[in-house]
Amino acid sequence: MNSEELQKIKELLYSKHSSSIIAEIKKMNSTLHLHIYAANYNWNSGFEVPTAILVNENCDFGTGLLMFYRADGYRMFESTDAVFHSSLGEWKEFINNLHDRILDNSFHNKKFSFTPPPLTKVQIFKLSKLNPSIPDIFLYKSPGDDIEIPVL
Repeated sequence: MNSEELQKIKELLYSKHSSSIIAEIKKMNSTLHLHIYAANYNWNSGFEVPTAILVNENCDFGTGLLMFYRADGYRMFESTDAVFHSSLGEWKEFINNLHDRILDNSFHNKKFSFTPPPLTKVQIFKLSKLNPSIPDIFLYKSPGDDIEIPVL
């Protein structure tokens, strides 16, 4: 990726107009650009833009997993009630939809790998005891190439 492309993504990240950001996200045809944007997204800005990334047909499986963890989807495995009873409706809907898409394997691309935050054997054991049906894909490195994500 060249510096001009990175600069465009950076400008988009810091744009104040969500409607123009979403329009640009919809037009993105690069899985790498979507991945870098998602990795640098400020989650305090809401779920409209991440949802636009997810519905883009070029969104990668690794990007979906990255967003699941960055949006604190991990809480779903610690306590399903934490999501089910959450008063944060937009977050709850986003996490549930993303979780289902990951399980349904509905991402067309698997170019980029995502490794969840490191979990110790004890943490994995505790999670498995709380929720024995956690698929391995949420606990271990996903298929695809490792890429270095620039911080923008």
